[in-house]
Amino acid sequence: MVSRSYSNLLDLASGDSPTFGRERKRFPRVATVPGLLSEVDDDNCNSVGSDAPSSVSQERMIIVGNQLPLRAHRNADDGEWCFSWDEDSLLLQLKDGLGEDVEVIYVGCLKEEVASNEQDDVAQTLLETFKCVPAFLPPELFTKFYHGFCKQHLWPLFHYMLPLSPDLGGRFDRSLWQAYVSVNKIFADKVMEVISPDDDYVWVHDYHLMVLPTFLRKRFNMVKLGFFLHSPFPSSEIYRTLPVRDELLRALLNSDLIGFHTFDYARHFLSCCSRMLGLSYQSRRGYIGLEYYGRTVSIKILPVGIHIGQLQSVLNLPETEAKVAELRNQFRGQTVLLGVDDMDIFKGISLKLLAMEQLLMQHPENTGEVVLVQIANPARGRGRDVQEVQSETYATVERINNTFGRTGYDPVVLIDTPLQFYERIAYYVIAECCLVTAVRDGMNLIPYEYIICRQGNGKLDETLGLNPLAPKMSMLVLSEFIGCSPSLSGAIRVNPWNIDAVAESMDSALIVSEAEKQLRHEKHYRYVSTHDVAYWAHSFLQDLERACGDHLRKRCWGIGFGLGFRVIALDPNFRKLSVEHIVSAYKRTKNRAILLDYDGTLMPTGSLSTTPNIEAVGILNNLCRDPKNVVFLVSGKDRKTLTEWFSCCEKLGIAAEHGYFIRPNHDADWETCVSVPDFDWKQIAEPVMILYTETTDGSAIETKESALVWNYLYADPDFGFCQAKELLDHLESVLANEPVSVKSGQHIVEVKPQGVNKGLVAEHLLMTMQQKGKLPDFVLCIGDDRSDEDMFEVIMRARTGPSLSPVAEVFACTVGQKPSKAKYYVDDRTEILRMLQGLANASEQAAKTAPQASHRVIIDRE
Repeated sequence: MVSRSYSNLLDLASGDSPTFGRERKRFPRVATVPGLLSEVDDDNCNSVGSDAPSSVSQERMIIVGNQLPLRAHRNADDGEWCFSWDEDSLLLQLKDGLGEDVEVIYVGCLKEEVASNEQDDVAQTLLETFKCVPAFLPPELFTKFYHGFCKQHLWPLFHYMLPLSPDLGGRFDRSLWQAYVSVNKIFADKVMEVISPDDDYVWVHDYHLMVLPTFLRKRFNMVKLGFFLHSPFPSSEIYRTLPVRDELLRALLNSDLIGFHTFDYARHFLSCCSRMLGLSYQSRRGYIGLEYYGRTVSIKILPVGIHIGQLQSVLNLPETEAKVAELRNQFRGQTVLLGVDDMDIFKGISLKLLAMEQLLMQHPENTGEVVLVQIANPARGRGRDVQEVQSETYATVERINNTFGRTGYDPVVLIDTPLQFYERIAYYVIAECCLVTAVRDGMNLIPYEYIICRQGNGKLDETLGLNPLAPKMSMLVLSEFIGCSPSLSGAIRVNPWNIDAVAESMDSALIVSEAEKQLRHEKHYRYVSTHDVAYWAHSFLQDLERACGDHLRKRCWGIGFGLGFRVIALDPNFRKLSVEHIVSAYKRTKNRAILLDYDGTLMPTGSLSTTPNIEAVGILNNLCRDPKNVVFLVSGKDRKTLTEWFSCCEKLGIAAEHGYFIRPNHDADWETCVSVPDFDWKQIAEPVMILYTETTDGSAIETKESALVWNYLYADPDFGFCQAKELLDHLESVLANEPVSVKSGQHIVEVKPQGVNKGLVAEHLLMTMQQKGKLPDFVLCIGDDRSDEDMFEVIMRARTGPSLSPVAEVFACTVGQKPSKAKYYVDDRTEILRMLQGLANASEQAAKTAPQASHRVIIDRE
């Protein structure tokens, strides 16, 4: 069912809200919140949920995945549905790491289709028995969602396959995207049926549900939400080809914590956020965070582990012991190399087979001695590419066996029929080496399972004729393009595309000494046994709790429409400055100080024309005519440019180069706020900047009288950022003994005399008015970037000092809703001009009824 509160999101993505069959009654909520149910379901007579606040005291985690961790089948006798836990499901296994005091609710789809007339009863049973909330998807919608957008678009793209032709992955289909959004919306509705938003944590899994965080964040602005991506995240060059790239990025950023298996995947995500959304990240005390509209979105890097207890229980089964004995006899006198892969285009089965063929050609002594057992699981997707992989695999196996095989010996044993778990475990136990040659894979836990199984147990040691006290041995040959590769440092890493290198690595694994095999196995076993799935889940929950720790300390509200929705999180005292409020204060006061920024405040940021327009100049002159006003323009521009631009504003005070130069009006001389004996340091700094400019395409040097600025706005974002960090370190080193400060800003590195900042202008203005006996009772300061924060800090601090009237009205105002030392904000430049025009109009009205007096105005120019 589709709740009304989300219809605008679906409308934007798909045109119309889809119809998903008849309206179902809701089943009981495990926890409720006042007034929540009425927004999800209007069928009050069928609702059994409570309107009372939740009394559940234990912590709850709602785990959302594409599929529920359940197995389902119909009873042969009465045709009733039977359900059981799927012990192989990661979503079920991670529960071990959450602690016994954490209640877990699962939301997802069933693998089997349930008839619409059975869905209510099935849903009730699953919630009461398994605490599972099923999302029932119409077959056509599921096909478009899973086999369409997920498997034809996201999955190939995330594995670096571009749809360069219709045969190479699907071309983008808007209807499939609409289905994807619709399914994510259905999942959001299901989460809403059971969530207690103030208490529960929500953990969303994998690329099937990447826009779900937006739906949940829109409904509950402070929901505690984590997301983990189990696939690779591609580099920006690949990801940027996706037509809905921004929508997916912004949706993920509505999470509090985003998890990845490897640093490479996280780095690619951060690079995409930087290049496509203009966001930068910071690392603080080991934690990586993205600032997104006042919220800190944390990044978690930790590969998932396996459930060791489950593996060990299967190893102890008598069926496993019997199968191991059978395989020992089958491969007696032979060395077994093992591959376990899905039959899809990214697992590199054909490359592995070609490497085996090359091994037998280059090392004929291995013929009859070495066997490659390849277990090929059914592909999760479908299509012509899967059929092509199967055909190529069968043909290659047949060719190798015909060429190198003989009676009683096949070099390659291909197993493409489903195996019981204990049977697969038995193959792990008898294999001397495990081969994973995937060309791209998110994690791949096969090597982890192999390591644990090679550790074995006493019964299996007896079956294999091994000394239980002897150290165990194992070898791994791993593709460098899979997620588990970085954590298994003792493996032989290979480029799967280099057939010769893979063949040589296989030979190396065969001839390595037993002592070396023991050392490698011990190292791997120590890591895998301590970094299991419980460790991974516990670590993620800890970081999610930390990431959500400041929710209650901030005021949140949502902005934006559709999938562009996001939440602003700011200081509780931070609020929008209304024209009516400031005009009212303006009229009540008589000693006013006004400081205005220029770029981004009076002029749009990034505008090709930076000269002031007639409207802005007119408003400034009107403010300056009021004798009660002192107005200053504070800018980072040079004084010559500012003098030319504002020559017609005779009573306007101007501060140039961030306050180094200051002039109270057009007729006064320029003064310096900081005494600088010389600028000899420029002779040191400029050659260094020139060096970095020559090696960084798109960068430039801006030379000011008091400062040097290296700008890399038009350089490659990643390279420019790296160069800026290097330049900053270089300049700090060579200028260590000079009276200057070296600072980095938005796409700049600046060197200027120590103590120069825009706060000097605010201090100078307040001190001057105090000396003249005119304590300001009205202060307005407007700016848009980090350099203006110094002014905000000065005037906010002055409220408790002698430089302001005890009843002074102080308005520190930033442009846009973002973290700031200012207490007010306005949305954009248009609002600023409208507000300033309102102040100017108030001055004109007052002038008609009162005698004229002298006045002054100050504006910040940058």
